[in-house]
Amino acid sequence: MIELTNVKKNFGDLEVLKGISMTIQDHEIYGIIGQSGAGKSTLLRCVNGLEDYQSGTITVDGEAVNPDDPKKLRLMQKKMGMIFQNFNLLNRLDVYDNVALPMKFWGMKTKTPEAKKKIEGLIELVGLSDKIHALPRELSGGQKQRVAIARALVLDPEILLCDEATSALDPAITREILALLQEINEKMGITILIVTHQMEVVKQVCQRVSFLRNGTVLAEGRPEELFVRPIKEVKQFLQEESGHLPEEGVNIQLFFTDESSDEPVITMMARKLDTDFSICWGKLEDFRSSVFGSLVINVKEEDREKVCAYLDGKKVLWEVL
Repeated sequence: MIELTNVKKNFGDLEVLKGISMTIQDHEIYGIIGQSGAGKSTLLRCVNGLEDYQSGTITVDGEAVNPDDPKKLRLMQKKMGMIFQNFNLLNRLDVYDNVALPMKFWGMKTKTPEAKKKIEGLIELVGLSDKIHALPRELSGGQKQRVAIARALVLDPEILLCDEATSALDPAITREILALLQEINEKMGITILIVTHQMEVVKQVCQRVSFLRNGTVLAEGRPEELFVRPIKEVKQFLQEESGHLPEEGVNIQLFFTDESSDEPVITMMARKLDTDFSICWGKLEDFRSSVFGSLVINVKEEDREKVCAYLDGKKVLWEVL
């Protein structure tokens, strides 16, 4: 649905995007994560044509994004709904008219029976039927973002672009909004591209994710692949360390993924090998209703070989720290 090939973007002498390449599949929920200044939002604005780029190619549904062709770009932007961090609602309009706003921009009537059915249906989808005539000042932050989501869907887009859409919300409301996006993806088949610095966002809904740093893609894959066994740069981003590990013995980190997360490997190993070890550090995390994680154990030097062989036999990924 979206393909970027060697995309470069400058602001004057500052190179913001340094040859970005990625492919987002149709109906996929794809995340772009990284610290502030990594180039995430700039990349998103290049995808929907709000920003020009110096070189490379961006295609959406097989068509090139070309800011130099405003007429074609405008038609392409109609396919892409946009959700912002700060909601961008018009304070003088109620929920109904805020949702209807894109239709007005395109010269469509918003009070016909067909239009009313569509707008009211979207307001119901986001759970705000009882707030249909409320003004933005009468809504909570989560409710405002629900209005913004309904507004982004009113032109029947094929793609939903989310720019830090949950950054201004508390964790409980964030989970609700992400569940709503997941429902929209499943029921309507809309491709969703999410830009965020929140790890919880990509863990909950994204099927694949790219990690950006200083305008380059350092890692790409399923969230559980990136965050359960992170590369050095991702580990720094997560500010994750394995605590104060013992200096004696051998510290082994185990990574629990699809093949091994459901099996009681640790207790089985203790009984099978008749050996003692210490658990030094660990974490378990929920990735789209599946639990993955890692654990650091300390074993005696003389037990190292048989412990590693046992883990290999159980298809548990491991490394000596």
